[in-house]
Amino acid sequence: MENAGSSIISALGAGSGVNFTQLATDISVASFAVQRDTIAARKSSLEAQISAAGQLRGAMTELAAALGDRVRSGDLAPRGTLANTAVAQVTVPAGLSPRGNFALEVTALAQSQTLVGRSYASGDALVGEGTLTVRFGTVSGASFTADGARDTIAIAVTATDTLASLATKLNQASGGAVQAYVANGTGGAQLVMKGREGAANGFEIEAAGAGGAQAPGDLSYLGWTAATNTAELQSTARDAAFRLDTVAMTSPTNRVTGLPGGFGLTLTATNAGAPTALSFANNTPAISAVMTDFVAALNDIAGQVSALAAPLGGELGNDPGARELRRDLAALAGQVVMPGAATGEPRTLADLGLALNRDGTFRLDSARLNRAIETSPDGVAAMFTSGVSGVFATMDRFARDNSFAADPGTLGGSLRRFEAQLAASDERLTRIAEQQEALRERLTREFTASERRVAASQSTLAFIRQQVDIWSASDQ
Repeated sequence: MENAGSSIISALGAGSGVNFTQLATDISVASFAVQRDTIAARKSSLEAQISAAGQLRGAMTELAAALGDRVRSGDLAPRGTLANTAVAQVTVPAGLSPRGNFALEVTALAQSQTLVGRSYASGDALVGEGTLTVRFGTVSGASFTADGARDTIAIAVTATDTLASLATKLNQASGGAVQAYVANGTGGAQLVMKGREGAANGFEIEAAGAGGAQAPGDLSYLGWTAATNTAELQSTARDAAFRLDTVAMTSPTNRVTGLPGGFGLTLTATNAGAPTALSFANNTPAISAVMTDFVAALNDIAGQVSALAAPLGGELGNDPGARELRRDLAALAGQVVMPGAATGEPRTLADLGLALNRDGTFRLDSARLNRAIETSPDGVAAMFTSGVSGVFATMDRFARDNSFAADPGTLGGSLRRFEAQLAASDERLTRIAEQQEALRERLTREFTASERRVAASQSTLAFIRQQVDIWSASDQ
């Protein structure tokens, strides 16, 4: 049976035995747990929506960019065909569509001036001190007409310069206008100097040596002029000459640009007296291939929209931007891409064979595409250019319109809204964390004060217990 002292101690308690710090943390966490979990779930949903909207926007942008690359690369432009392929190569810059048939006769290829200097014992032979001057102009037989608009090149040659080091100095000083190197032939080492193509790129070499001995070891040995040609001149600089439909033309290089319709030529051989036929035809295989790839890309986007914007389980199931994209895709086949097309000419993507299935996917009506190519090859080709109208321009606007962030009814507007809501959720979580911490600190202060009061009660209890023990002992 308990004595009186034990009863009093039991009534007053022997200490709290509670971890008040942990208790304050647990209470503060529990107080905001529901809000935190709700916002975390909302954030997870928003992140999934942002990812889905970004995926669709990226797919549209990539499709437009891919079409632009195909159009600009020139593989859709009409092909130039030469009956005599040895004469030239035909090029068509991106975005241009030359037409017609031409007769091409090349009478001369452009070439550069080539000088082969006199022989030395080796490339390490000293050339002599002095100044080597290069003047540019036109060489015609024994005459030279300097080009006053071009600066001369003056090279200081030292007493230690060799044939090889002089070649290096020539290359550096001319900036490519003269290519120089040392050739070791059967007659010894010789300095070879080649200019650029074109009649205006001829040159003379003035070599002012110290002794003027015209012998190896004196710089004047390397001089050359048209009037005193001693067989060093191996080829004379000249322009290319050709006739296009009998019209005489020249070019300083064998790369000719600016021809009718914008096509270019790289001349590779002459065919004087035997003109060859040059014609342009639409690249129908490339157009068919692009439409096949285009339909496949659209079906990929349509499949993503179907999955991501599904009413049940889709991240964008109730999103206005996704609904608008679905509607725009459904109307795409009837989209007018050539508003200025004449009557009977292809105007819409449907005219190029794009057709919509009942399930929202696309198919290519090859028969309709082929009819358009056969009946209006120029009209079809015009739809695959980089102008303000055409397939690329239409898809570029399609991607931009659906990505326009300022319009809340577009996918871009939805993405902007999701990102704003996600930022607001992050801010709310930050405020909750601050409120939770404030509650924890307040509870900790209150529990600490309670602990001090318990400690004071424990001290009083110990004193009473001593008195009770004394009273109990005195009663015995």
